[in-house]
Amino acid sequence: MAGGIAVAVPAALFAALAGTMLHGQHLVVGGVELPWGAVAALVLLGAVELWLGAAFRSPLPTAACGAVCYALAGWWSTLDQGKRLIIGDLAGNIWVYGIVGVTLITLAWSRRYARRGR
Repeated sequence: MAGGIAVAVPAALFAALAGTMLHGQHLVVGGVELPWGAVAALVLLGAVELWLGAAFRSPLPTAACGAVCYALAGWWSTLDQGKRLIIGDLAGNIWVYGIVGVTLITLAWSRRYARRGR
């Protein structure tokens, strides 16, 4: 299982970096801002977590990926003014708090891939 966690940490770093870069993208339709980048970032995270669960046949790498991604996003949202990568707007809140929801959903789904004991 250590191999799954060893892969989950760099996968979480990738998902956190890519999601943080992507979450700020938005589209204005009829004067309403739609944060499609935050939703796309959560879909990316979910795909990475599902891949980890299926590849290692365990929900543990999925949980590790979600925890590391959430810790990184939380840290980046609490940096000093001017250095902050995630601000407290709608897209930032969807990205940071959505990580927990996506991780819980993928954990429930990843249990389907778990190895059965003899």
